[in-house]
Amino acid sequence: MTQDVSRRGLMLGGAALGLGAATGFMPTSASAKAPFSALQVPYYYRFPVGKFQATIVSDGPLPLGEPSGTMKGITKDEIGKALTENFLPTDSIVLEQNVLVVNTGSRLIMFDSGMGTSKAFGPTTGRLLRSLRESGINPAAIDDVICSHAHIDHVGGLASAKGKRYFPNATIHLAKSDYDFWTDEKKLTGDLKAFVIHARQNLLPYKDRMKFFEDGKDVVPGVQAMFAPGHTVGHSIFIIKSENKSLAYIGDTTHHQILLTEKPRTEFAYDTDPKQAVQSRLKVFDMLSKDRVPFVAYHFPWPGVGNLAKQGDGYRFHATPMELVKIPPAKKA
Repeated sequence: MTQDVSRRGLMLGGAALGLGAATGFMPTSASAKAPFSALQVPYYYRFPVGKFQATIVSDGPLPLGEPSGTMKGITKDEIGKALTENFLPTDSIVLEQNVLVVNTGSRLIMFDSGMGTSKAFGPTTGRLLRSLRESGINPAAIDDVICSHAHIDHVGGLASAKGKRYFPNATIHLAKSDYDFWTDEKKLTGDLKAFVIHARQNLLPYKDRMKFFEDGKDVVPGVQAMFAPGHTVGHSIFIIKSENKSLAYIGDTTHHQILLTEKPRTEFAYDTDPKQAVQSRLKVFDMLSKDRVPFVAYHFPWPGVGNLAKQGDGYRFHATPMELVKIPPAKKA
């Protein structure tokens, strides 16, 4: 018996050595002290929209802190219950910053630009240029930057602290009402001072490359603007169309996939006109759900792509599964 076991062990050992030689992997003694990796996947994701190609890149997570500080018209207990039921922490809200880049084949269009040099919400923001590099997109190749509004976390990544353009060949598109509001020197002494300083730092370097879009009109071919004011005076969403496919980019129509979506009448502390923002939100949500239009939400969990379905007095966000391997069409029986 001992001889048989030994012979079997030798045979198995020889087979393992042979396999190791063939694969280039030679077994060594096991160790339970393998180091943890700090690396994650690159921060981008691609998918088609008709003949267009969409890429989501990130400017990094944006922590808002304790949720009752920003969510209005809803009690702290209601907030806690909603977050707990959805397996989310109740002590802090962390938003994403999903920057959409659309390649139409003839031009490269970016929607919003993140926080840039500002660290008003902590050190995790401001990675847009890095994310673009990871995705293989050269900032100098961007033809158009379409801004949903001029808040600090949407126009903040256009220029350096010294006013150097990060997108030297781009035309910046924005609602004129928002441009006028957030670059107004008279607001430099008020409560909005930090937002106005950052907007001026990033928008004024492009003053000679600024274009103002109109409600219901094409910003560029294939991209239509729709005013959705309230969050800011000129806040807008955009409908991207190619062939028979559509994708909406909804900016800050909603900031949270639960609190401002399932309870869409909740008000948000950073809204210029909270009541108007709620009405715009309901209008946009109704359109998205009725027409089953997929959309990108700037602040939803990465990468922020999905659909809305009506649910009682609110709406339910259904995230679109990421497709990392192209799956061929099913064969007909």
